[in-house]
Amino acid sequence: MAIPKKYDFKYLRILVVDDSKFMTRVVQQILKSFGVGAIQEAHSGIEAYELAQDFEPDIVISDWDMENGGGPELIRRLRTDEESKCKYVSVIMLTGFAERRRVVAARDFGITEFLTKPVSAKGIYSRLISIVEKPRPFVRSMEGYFGPDRRRIANNDYKGEERRAEDDFAMI
Repeated sequence: MAIPKKYDFKYLRILVVDDSKFMTRVVQQILKSFGVGAIQEAHSGIEAYELAQDFEPDIVISDWDMENGGGPELIRRLRTDEESKCKYVSVIMLTGFAERRRVVAARDFGITEFLTKPVSAKGIYSRLISIVEKPRPFVRSMEGYFGPDRRRIANNDYKGEERRAEDDFAMI
C-alpha cells in the first residue's frame, strides 16, 4: 500500500533511538521514503540526549528498553533538564510493549505519540501526521509533569474534583 505524499518533510529533523541497529535502519528507510530531510540515529538514551543537544530534532522516535538509558529516562531528561535545548520536541515512543499500563506510563512521562512494534510505514506516517495536524500544547502541572497535554479531548463540561483551574496549569 502506497503512502500518500500529502506533506513535504524535507525540512523535518528526526532522531531515531533504538539499541537495535537493524531497527534504526528500518525506521530510517521508512522516513527517507517519506522525504524526511535530516535523520540521525542513537543507540541509547544517553547517546540520544547528547546528540539531540546539537542536532535539535523536531521529532524523536525512541524505543522503550535500551541499555545506558532507556526511552523513559531520555524523555524525562529532554523535558526537565535545565540544559536541554529540546524540551518541546515531539516524541514517538516505538516499542514492543503494548500493555495499557505502559501506554499510560509513557503518556505520563511526556511522550507525544505511541506506536507498537512491529513497525510499519503506515503507523509511522499516521503518527507524523498526527503531530503535524493536531499539535498538543505543553503544560506544566503542580504535580511536576511537563510535556504535551495528556488530555486529547477538551471537555469543558467536566465539573469533577480534578477539573483544571486556570492557575493549576500554565499553558506553555
